[in-house]
Amino acid sequence: MAASGAQHLSTGKINLGILRDHYRRELLECLDKCIGSKALVWDDALTGPFGLVAEYSLLKEHDVEKMFPLRPSALPQTSVQNVIFVTRPKLDLMEQIAQNLLKEDQRGGFRKEYHIIFVPRKSLLCEKKLKESGVHGSLTNIEEFNLALVPFDYDVLSMEMDTSFRECYVENDLTSMFYAAQSLMTLQSLYGIIPNIYGKGDCAKHVVEMMLRMRRELGGHEPQITTQIDNLFIIDRNVDLLTPILTQLTYEGLIDETFGISNTSVKLPPEKFISNSQKEGGPQEVPTEPKMFILNSSNELYADLRDKNFSAVGSIVSKKAKIITKGFDERHAAKTVGEVKEFVTKLPHLQKERTSLAIHTSIAELIKEATDSDEFMDSLRCQQEFFKGEETDKVSPYIEDCIAKEEPLIKVLRLLCIQSYCNNGFKPKVLEYYKREIIQTYGFQHMITLMNLEKAGLLRPHSTRNYNIIRKTLKLTVDDVNEMAPNDISYVYSGYAPLSVRLAQQLARPGWRSITEVLNQLPGATIEEIQQIPVALRRRRGSISSSHSSMADQKVTLVFFLGGVTFAEISALRFLAQQDDGGTDYVIAATKLVNGNTLIDSLVNKKEITKLNPF
Repeated sequence: MAASGAQHLSTGKINLGILRDHYRRELLECLDKCIGSKALVWDDALTGPFGLVAEYSLLKEHDVEKMFPLRPSALPQTSVQNVIFVTRPKLDLMEQIAQNLLKEDQRGGFRKEYHIIFVPRKSLLCEKKLKESGVHGSLTNIEEFNLALVPFDYDVLSMEMDTSFRECYVENDLTSMFYAAQSLMTLQSLYGIIPNIYGKGDCAKHVVEMMLRMRRELGGHEPQITTQIDNLFIIDRNVDLLTPILTQLTYEGLIDETFGISNTSVKLPPEKFISNSQKEGGPQEVPTEPKMFILNSSNELYADLRDKNFSAVGSIVSKKAKIITKGFDERHAAKTVGEVKEFVTKLPHLQKERTSLAIHTSIAELIKEATDSDEFMDSLRCQQEFFKGEETDKVSPYIEDCIAKEEPLIKVLRLLCIQSYCNNGFKPKVLEYYKREIIQTYGFQHMITLMNLEKAGLLRPHSTRNYNIIRKTLKLTVDDVNEMAPNDISYVYSGYAPLSVRLAQQLARPGWRSITEVLNQLPGATIEEIQQIPVALRRRRGSISSSHSSMADQKVTLVFFLGGVTFAEISALRFLAQQDDGGTDYVIAATKLVNGNTLIDSLVNKKEITKLNPF
């Protein structure tokens, strides 16, 4: 687990450092129940989120001596007194834990105690599985640690539930929605009751109902904390399926599209980051391990760059380079002892900025290589034609060509789903043609993939839901977008405004009553609830559509995406918050940070189907 400085979490309108501290205390309470030396055995998917909450040095202070990844094979030999499995409640992981415990039993030797910490909750099915495997009796303790919404930055929280989109929209499993409701209750216990609740979608309705029921069950015994969040807007991912499958064009979005950002860090090709001193040292082996960088607002330059359209990045980097050079040149003008001393105090900051500039120049070069390629530009051109409503009703020659060249299946499926959405589904003949081509080219197992895409609503037969009416009413496509100095959220996709963020924008000003017809055309329920809070605990009166615009009265809206949010949507919400007439600051929460590749990949069937021999 990477060390995680967290000063940047307290710089927003809501201090998310409080939430991080809350989780740290809970985790340490869990660990301290096991007296003596400890080894933690990690479910791989949890190491990233935990690294953002508790660094290794903190765990060491609480007698954690060893850490291992959870694998089916035997645990490494260790002389600690306690072995603690930290795991999600998944049956396949219970099998691995059972194998570990059975092998430990066979090995004998030094007597240890075994414990499990379930994250975010234990499940009866998992406990049953452990009993069936004959290892439940070997466990001294079974605890749960309710790590739900992990603070990623001063305005971003994620539950990091990789499979929540698939579970909700394909498998009809709403377990993650229960966790979402529970995480909202945790937020309210730390930041006060959220008075105004708005939502769109059936999962949103489910979460709101559960959350209100949980509050009723408290029977008034809740922390008396002044309201810090004025509004909650919950949106189902399937209300806006187009946005996440389009290619993001912000700096942060493109890093995610190209290399994948995981728990605020990215791994990049190491050869791009060899320092000048290493190069001057003569020929040497090029490092093979990917270079890892933390990406959050604690880095000033990254905070400046991340929400910009990529075409604006070059000029910002260039300006920054001139400022840094000018800063270093001040040493030549320093004549007196006082001036030299002043320069020396500035030096560490200048050196830090120069290092940061070198890193982001290299990252921008890597992205430029990807975005300048013919494949990228052709795909982008095709996407832009689709979202503008051009050539959507027949088989696309470009998609046909991609299939013929056996380009990556995820790329083909993304384009196919974009076309399907922008055409309100396909005519039966077109849909059958595409399905046949994909199955013949990529394998029979993708019959299941295509079924999953249909169940999720990403691929569908022709229907009456009118994309063009929604597009025109909400101005989702903008022709004269200014990427360098934007005046509209459509800059994040170079001409397409995310529907999800347009809904948030309309909600803030002038309110949803002006778009009732559009809301009725979008899938799922429309929710509007008010939670009563004692007068003494109200920070300020009024709902989201209040007409006050002074910065002192700037409201805070929590936007919660069920099924995932993209970095481009986060950038668009930050852009809205910076506008004089925005009326509200935004904190963004999601079940997962996603892009088109990860969203589609979660629906792809990975198991091969062997053809049956009829004879």
